[in-house]
Amino acid sequence: MAAPAAASIRDRQTVALKRMLNFNVPHVKNSTGEPVWKVLIYDRFGQDIISPLLSVKELRDMGITLHLLLHSDRDPIPDVPAVYFVMPTEENIDRMCQDLRNQLYESYYLNFISAISRSKLEDIANAALAASAVTQVAKVFDQYLNFITLEDDMFVLCNQNKELVSYRAINRPDITDTEMETVMDTIVDSLFCFFVTLGAVPIIRCSRGTAAEMVAVKLDKKLRENLRDARNSLFTGDTLGAGQFSFQRPLLVLVDRNIDLATPLHHTWTYQALVHDVLDFHLNRVNLEESSGVENSPAGARPKRKNKKSYDLTPVDKFWQKHKGSPFPEVAESVQQELESYRAQEDEVKRLKSIMGLEGEDEGAISMLSDNTAKLTSAVSSLPELLEKKRLIDLHTNVATAVLEHIKARKLDVYFEYEEKIMSKTTLDKSLLDIISDPDAGTPEDKMRLFLIYYISAQQAPSEADLEQYKKALTDAGCNLNPLQYIKQWKAFAKMASAPASYGNTTTKPMGLLSRVMNTGSQFVMEGVKNLVLKQQNLPVTRILDNLMEMKSNPETDDYRYFDPKMLRGNDRQLFSWWEEATTLNTKILLTI
Repeated sequence: MAAPAAASIRDRQTVALKRMLNFNVPHVKNSTGEPVWKVLIYDRFGQDIISPLLSVKELRDMGITLHLLLHSDRDPIPDVPAVYFVMPTEENIDRMCQDLRNQLYESYYLNFISAISRSKLEDIANAALAASAVTQVAKVFDQYLNFITLEDDMFVLCNQNKELVSYRAINRPDITDTEMETVMDTIVDSLFCFFVTLGAVPIIRCSRGTAAEMVAVKLDKKLRENLRDARNSLFTGDTLGAGQFSFQRPLLVLVDRNIDLATPLHHTWTYQALVHDVLDFHLNRVNLEESSGVENSPAGARPKRKNKKSYDLTPVDKFWQKHKGSPFPEVAESVQQELESYRAQEDEVKRLKSIMGLEGEDEGAISMLSDNTAKLTSAVSSLPELLEKKRLIDLHTNVATAVLEHIKARKLDVYFEYEEKIMSKTTLDKSLLDIISDPDAGTPEDKMRLFLIYYISAQQAPSEADLEQYKKALTDAGCNLNPLQYIKQWKAFAKMASAPASYGNTTTKPMGLLSRVMNTGSQFVMEGVKNLVLKQQNLPVTRILDNLMEMKSNPETDDYRYFDPKMLRGNDRQLFSWWEEATTLNTKILLTI
């Protein structure tokens, strides 16, 4: 997902949050006045939205002295205003009404993540009247921030209750129409909030006959209804800031996950993808268990509990920004280089301090005094930067070491290389049964992922006899065969057996291990781990996006539906030529359902 270069969606959502925390008045960075001290009350949804964007220090700079969950036990703080940031659910509204009755705070600034209904607003008004707290409810705002921005150009729709809008939820055979409507409405609400925050009305393209089409129809309708009322439209007025009258429009492409089920199962080889795949990584935070060294505990003693550490991998982290898309062996080498660079700088500071400590006993030292004074002053002034560099080195040393342990224990390099060959139709140098039967190669889940990729990508489904052989090997390896049963039914239903998705003809190439990484003094001893060079793959979703952006005629996209909420109903395709609209598209937003 990409936003216009002028302001990323991360920047826009951060600005919106800071405006909210500043009592819905634009926040001025260089303001010299003291901030108004306040309390932030959020629910789990609000916490997930804020945590990847604003640090505790930034919240404190905005005047937030306390940030508490709505449904936690909270003591009255009668002299402080409270800023609420919650979803407009029945449970949350009831608790907010209870806060009004209990007179917890001096004033209340109620901010709802999504638009609150008229009936729930009346419930709050009635509670305020009953508690004689009408004057204390300072502002009520719909913020339209119901999505989570993880990077400048990437967001997710939800983290709490995400299983309710998952692929599994949409494709359950027993899902009711009412449940499906709820799922679609949840997705549409988040997308609508995204475009309100972006300040742009998209052109929508989607595949036919899928959940993506249902989302597109509902989103198109919601955008049209909002644009119809010019006075109350969220896409006009001062709230959008500069660029609201730009002729450039984003293109929203909605695709169904079924067009490519192999890629999400594929084992990965880049740093960010590996962290996401093998570690506990959520909302830009990775949680690690510190491995306690080998210690002899007394007989019968309780084993020591492992310490847990959390690290934030954010855009402020320059190493993460530079190397998150790099193959893992390159990351290991870069961490080692950064460590050596830091040690060299640290040794230089120590050397200069040592020289400065000589009190005239060494004439050579005295002659160097003036030069070294300047050097030491420079070194000391750069000390905060040096300490931050050390912090990042320690962070990525710990994270990369944890990833490396998984790679070695599960032979993930072997899985990655083998799956790349399967998907690119390259000759396999090892039997699939050998990998599945190898007790040292991966977990049961790894083996099942490998076999599903083989089954999905195969030009021709394996014979029943071969399939039974594979099933026995998978069962012996401890695999649950339910995923295979589902993929088998899906493939038969979708009639994909004769036309599997194409992933291009490129593949990875193994190379000799980097000499630096193989040094015995290295933090990362990668013996037995292949150094694989990544090749660019032309995945199905990439081809679809290229075809729609470049207006190429292709069987994959020729029947994609077209929606423009700004156009009138009727012969809208004749009002503006597709070419005129397409030439103004400067950004692409991709959502896979």
